[in-house]
Amino acid sequence: MDTILVVNAGSSSVKFQIFSVEGEGKLRRQIKGQIDGIGSRPRLRASRADSEPLADRVYPIESVSDVPAAMRIAGEWLRNELRISPIAVGHRVVHGGPDYDRPVLINHGVVAQLERFITLAPLHQPHNLAPIRSLLANFPALPQVACFDTAFHRTHDAVADHYAIPHQLYAKGVRRYGFHGLSYEYVAQILPQVAPEVAKGRVIVAHLGSGASMCALRGGRSAESTMGFTALDGLPMGTRPGQLDPGVVLYLISEMGMSASDVQNFLYRDCGLKGLSGVSNDMRELETSEDPKAKLAIDYFVYRVCLNAGMLAAALQGVDAFVFTAGIGENSMRIRARIVDQLGWLGFTLDPTGNSRHARLISGSDSRIPVYVIPTDEELMIAQHTLSLLLERPSPSARHERVS
Repeated sequence: MDTILVVNAGSSSVKFQIFSVEGEGKLRRQIKGQIDGIGSRPRLRASRADSEPLADRVYPIESVSDVPAAMRIAGEWLRNELRISPIAVGHRVVHGGPDYDRPVLINHGVVAQLERFITLAPLHQPHNLAPIRSLLANFPALPQVACFDTAFHRTHDAVADHYAIPHQLYAKGVRRYGFHGLSYEYVAQILPQVAPEVAKGRVIVAHLGSGASMCALRGGRSAESTMGFTALDGLPMGTRPGQLDPGVVLYLISEMGMSASDVQNFLYRDCGLKGLSGVSNDMRELETSEDPKAKLAIDYFVYRVCLNAGMLAAALQGVDAFVFTAGIGENSMRIRARIVDQLGWLGFTLDPTGNSRHARLISGSDSRIPVYVIPTDEELMIAQHTLSLLLERPSPSARHERVS
């Protein structure tokens, strides 16, 4: 059985999924797993697609000290115990910069290009690239595909893509990219099945999680996004501030004596819900907290989501549907209810029963605009892109090297 491995690597965890390749290029999820606690309390957990447990193991700190070590542990487990040797590996890579507007087969030249964007996504890019380098070194003939969170937004008009700065900076890549593109691409792909009457219309999608952004879809394509040059912009997130006056950064440097690296670390790790509440970066903890600053953080999050919904509605010149997705969007009925209530001026009403059941359609029967909850599936998008590039390769006689 041919399989594709999908990898999403972070600073302290490696998430992976296995998809089997079936007839007519169809994919079926087989295994979901992750190694977390890298460098602290390493733990491998995995299950079948139906949630049947497959593994739950802890490892000594020294045996899983970094992402390449985690990849080695996961690979040995897949090969030796499950007899799975993937024909290709698909990776989530957050920033594709101006060079990549679609998934690409990876080689050393591509990796060198992607290393240039590490400063634009320091929480993600270096960790996305670590397993790629490891596999290139150990299995150089194994096809690897980079799938970019920025690629889906490359359909923006020039007016949405530019900042009001000299054009030579735009030519060097200083522009509004947008992120969470794999999530929005999945929603755009599945929306014709969920709501064919609005799928080709004007749809606002709210990807609300630890990282959060919103996207305006027109005809299934990205027309505008709340994120820009980096993943700091737009909505407040778990530890990132969202929209921020650039003068704040200048103040931190000139008046507070912070270095550029200090400011980067501060903006990526100490702000957002964490900084505003002083309690937690996790919305679930904030919702159960009695601390008034936790309430402020939630109020601020909801306010900014609704503010940006108005911006995206203006970009689309109207709204035909609204979609919640990602961790908070899919699971927090209270946050959804508050957002729908505050967007009542757009014609939204809520079905409280449907919302409490996390139904697919949660708007009331009298709502002028339907509101949906659609669980995202970035891993499936990565697997689909990986398979497509394999099928497009010019030399089908060249057999893929398996991880064996």
